[in-house]
Amino acid sequence: MKYDIAIIGGGPAGYTAGERAAENGLKTILFEKNAIGGVCLNEGCIPTKTLLYSAKILDNIKSAAKYGIQADNAPGFDLGKIIARKNKTVKKLTLGVKAKLNGNGVTIIQGEAVIRGEEDGYILIQCGEEVFAVKNILLCTGSETVIPPIKGLSEIAYWTSKEALDVKELPRSIAIIGGGVIGIEFASFFNSMGVKVKIIEMMPEILGAMDKEISAMLRSEYTKKGVEFFLETKVIEVTPDSVIVEKDGKTETIEADKILVSVGRKANTKNLGIETLGIELLRNGIKVNEYMQTSHPNVYACGDITGFSMLAHTAYREAEVAINHLLGHDDRMSYKAVPAVVYTNPEVAGVGKTEEELQAAGIIYNVVKIPMTYSGRFMAENESFAGLCKLITDTDDRIIGCHLLGNPASEIIIAAGIAIGNDFTTEEFKKNIFPHPTVGEVIHESLYL
Repeated sequence: MKYDIAIIGGGPAGYTAGERAAENGLKTILFEKNAIGGVCLNEGCIPTKTLLYSAKILDNIKSAAKYGIQADNAPGFDLGKIIARKNKTVKKLTLGVKAKLNGNGVTIIQGEAVIRGEEDGYILIQCGEEVFAVKNILLCTGSETVIPPIKGLSEIAYWTSKEALDVKELPRSIAIIGGGVIGIEFASFFNSMGVKVKIIEMMPEILGAMDKEISAMLRSEYTKKGVEFFLETKVIEVTPDSVIVEKDGKTETIEADKILVSVGRKANTKNLGIETLGIELLRNGIKVNEYMQTSHPNVYACGDITGFSMLAHTAYREAEVAINHLLGHDDRMSYKAVPAVVYTNPEVAGVGKTEEELQAAGIIYNVVKIPMTYSGRFMAENESFAGLCKLITDTDDRIIGCHLLGNPASEIIIAAGIAIGNDFTTEEFKKNIFPHPTVGEVIHESLYL
């Protein structure tokens, strides 16, 4: 039962690493205690985007008259079919990932793996009654929802994102505790479905570390759609049908049929046995170097467990770096061009530095801001909404940040990410030919202002 590498966790980092390791000749075993695909595929990225696409279609039908299309009857929806389609999509992709792992010769073990220390040059892993000896380990156990210590929360049937994805019946109103990316995406879905949405956020603005100007613009759009926002507001207690909050020393009761808790996620580092190898922690996750190595040279960590960039696409790249290093290939992890996306309607996307980061660091920068309507394609597809493209450069005219509001921001942000990742100046980036007409041209247009 000896292996070159054991991967603990079958999410984006785990299954990517498993495929890369096995196809390069490493005898590979992967442990997953829940479902292959991890939170992203089963409870996060894919199911939420499937629901949000149904919601976007409904939004488009509602606004059809603006585009000269008659939809005389009020559009409706079948919630059961929406959830069933989400489940079908998840199942299909999960089976695809498992088939690819099996096809590459990865041994998959269903169960909870625990590190038991080292012996004769191997690291020992126990899963159930069996013990496996491995030369290297990749830890990618992901993260879990943070449940804040709010009075009354343990006594009510609240939702996290997991329960919200399998809703059988829509509430008339919902209070979302937390205005980060996950909370805002669920707010978008429920708002499109006709639910009265109320968002409670402790910070002055929604969407955490994303560009504040664009975050405020998105909030304004959803305010127009009927979403209520309670910013700089602290939750002090909940009841089955209300949230009691405090702001500026005054308390207020926010009524809601359902409460969704979405205040963040934390790395899964417990019950892994990492203490047997003396693996060092950093802040809320496992400390790694640029090769994704932990303080133990034969143990790597990727994905949410590092507590750094909790995004599936970050995990993919980290896994590639870890396996490349294990194989002796020169590769290092860089976080300077990791895109972040909010799949609302309209979408938000950003990559690189924000103005707020640069101001806090005292770094001089230049910024160009233009409406997305600089793109003819965007103008043709959007009525009554201008959006925003913000391009940030340093004093050497190198592109260091880009932030977008408008569909399909998620699909075009990579162009700016490539520019940032390769240290392009605006003059260098201008030489790239963008297809016309596309929304992505708006990034090219911003280079000339």
